[in-house]
Amino acid sequence: MLQQHSYKEKVPFTLHQWLVASCSFSFVLLCARMIATDSIMYAFLLWNLFLAFIPYVISYWLYNNRIVENKLKLVATIAVWLLFIPNSFYILTDLSHLDEKTSAPQWFDLLLLLSFAWNGLVFGIASLRKMEVILQRISGKNFSLFIVFAVMWLNAFGIYIGRFLRYNSWDIVAQPFPLFSEMLEILFHPIRNKMEWGMITCYAVFMTLLYITIKKMAESFSQLNTHQIKINK
Repeated sequence: MLQQHSYKEKVPFTLHQWLVASCSFSFVLLCARMIATDSIMYAFLLWNLFLAFIPYVISYWLYNNRIVENKLKLVATIAVWLLFIPNSFYILTDLSHLDEKTSAPQWFDLLLLLSFAWNGLVFGIASLRKMEVILQRISGKNFSLFIVFAVMWLNAFGIYIGRFLRYNSWDIVAQPFPLFSEMLEILFHPIRNKMEWGMITCYAVFMTLLYITIKKMAESFSQLNTHQIKINK
């Protein structure tokens, strides 16, 4: 027979607090590297992480404020979120800087880049999950895999624009004409830009798999906890 006892799982700290701890660890690594090498080579990681944080803040605000009744404000907020969400996944491509020769040990640079990339991915995944719940509230329907892939495709497209065309989110206002010109070139000439489409599609599939896998893991853990509580009652 199973021993009867009360079961209550205690998880120290909230997701926000763990994110603060994780980002603080990345910041300490960066500061240590800057002091040890007397170089600000990777200082841009702070800016990239800040940009990754913006869509998380937007989705958190939208999740905790009821503006569904104001359709114009809701659409505008979601549009701004879509504009910034690629930044959360863009930071993953900063791993490409590992090829650059530096005075720091490669293992340290790998850890530094991974820590920032991980934080950016968590911001992005958590932000998308909150937006998924928000849209479920509005429509009453489950967030379809097609919509997830569409958002991730936009993210991958944004990553390509940022990493290879070197545009930023605010260039949609600062440099709209050259930005849209290059975007249309890719969209309307897929054969000519097959390598670009290959990169965008591969990243979109990878990020979709990443999001769905982590979401299902969270659901699985939640079910395990619920099952354990029922057993021990």
